[in-house]
Amino acid sequence: MPCVSPRRMMKMKVPKTCSSILRRILMVDQVLSEFWLETEELKEVMRRMQLEMDRGLGVVTHDQASVKMLPTYVCLTTDGSDVGDFIALDLGGTNFRVMLVKVGEDEKRGWKVETRHQVYSVPEKAMTGTAQMLFDYIAECISDFLSKHHLKHKKLPLGFTFSFPVRHEDIDKGFLVNWTKGFKASGAEGNNVVSLLRDAIQRRGDFEMDVVAMVNDTVATMISCYYDDRSCEVGVIVGTGCNACYMEEMQRVELVEGEEGRMCVNTEWGAFGANGELEEFRLEYDRRVDRTSLNPGQQLYEKLISGKYMGELVRVVLLKLVSLGLLFHGRASRQLKTRGSFQTCFVSQIESDTGDREQICSTLSRLGLSASQLDCDIVRLACESVSTRAARLCGAGLASIINRMRERRRQDVLKITVGADGSVYKLHPCFQEKFHKAVRELAPCCDITFVQSEEGSGRGAALISAGVCKTAACVLNK
Repeated sequence: MPCVSPRRMMKMKVPKTCSSILRRILMVDQVLSEFWLETEELKEVMRRMQLEMDRGLGVVTHDQASVKMLPTYVCLTTDGSDVGDFIALDLGGTNFRVMLVKVGEDEKRGWKVETRHQVYSVPEKAMTGTAQMLFDYIAECISDFLSKHHLKHKKLPLGFTFSFPVRHEDIDKGFLVNWTKGFKASGAEGNNVVSLLRDAIQRRGDFEMDVVAMVNDTVATMISCYYDDRSCEVGVIVGTGCNACYMEEMQRVELVEGEEGRMCVNTEWGAFGANGELEEFRLEYDRRVDRTSLNPGQQLYEKLISGKYMGELVRVVLLKLVSLGLLFHGRASRQLKTRGSFQTCFVSQIESDTGDREQICSTLSRLGLSASQLDCDIVRLACESVSTRAARLCGAGLASIINRMRERRRQDVLKITVGADGSVYKLHPCFQEKFHKAVRELAPCCDITFVQSEEGSGRGAALISAGVCKTAACVLNK
């Protein structure tokens, strides 16, 4: 496709044989231009998010806020961690991980972490059945892992990364607010997640575990990176879901007693928009994807950004272009008409192909589509439009957090490190660059470093557990 703006193309003298192609390009551009958000629009999103964050932190306004700002009872410390073996669990999507984490001492860094893990696929019936079915399956996976590593005779401390909205009352006590990301297991919402896990382990009866901590994946990611970089006080995940956490001044966290120090707050920003804050920014495609989702009207900000919805958004956009006769000669394949057929990994594959279009053609052929070179270019533009909007909107959310941290701390320039993780963040070819650029543009008075977490959810949960164990040991020894 020519690297010429549509406005310039309209002024060009184009041969008659090319005029239909030019008209097609201009019409495609007109459709996709809706996805572009100007800087001022992003600033308005930030302003509205800041208001909801303030409401989420307040006792009186918390219940009505779309951004819940949940206290985690995790406070950063430079005292280090207990050493030993820990089990970490990571549940946040269709894959569930069990990890053995060995925390040891190291002369140079003061500590070292070694990990071994296994991934288990969560069956649909466990995700959408009952809470007992889901947690019995989790206990079954733990048992299998312990058997393979000859650890069933040991009662190890366990940290649980549970990547859903939880209202904590302590580091090892939290109540599920609501399921997200396709989970619907009945009997879990409103209940103590740690108790559900402990009960499942007891029902199984073939091993013992000391569940000492439960955290969100953003918190685990932040903590994992904090042990390498003490400036890391923000965690962000862009994968199946999208969320962020950060260290807030205790005096601002009205839901928890205390005025001194800072506590990590799990924003649960995916629900931003529940009070209508995003209505003028949502497009017909967003509304269609939302209507056909498992949770219509919920997680609206997340649905504009995360990997669970990005591929489906592109599919709906492509169907629109087909209906206008701008793509595939106006004919969609049966696969393209099937909800969920256009996976988010296809978006990454297509945007990675900036050369001979071979990857794009191959991806489209899997959907029963025979594409011309121009079709391939239009599909890539559709993917770029959706993913770029996602990166910039996510950047606006993170800039809101970082700006408020700088203002609360009354610093002219805030030096901050962000721990980041998630499949979209790590695997999409352009998301990171566009996301980072948006954050720095919208938080100009901050010196921001991004660190990609490695096995952050598991490592972080284990390190938090190690910290809990060390604190408990110190109390007992006093």
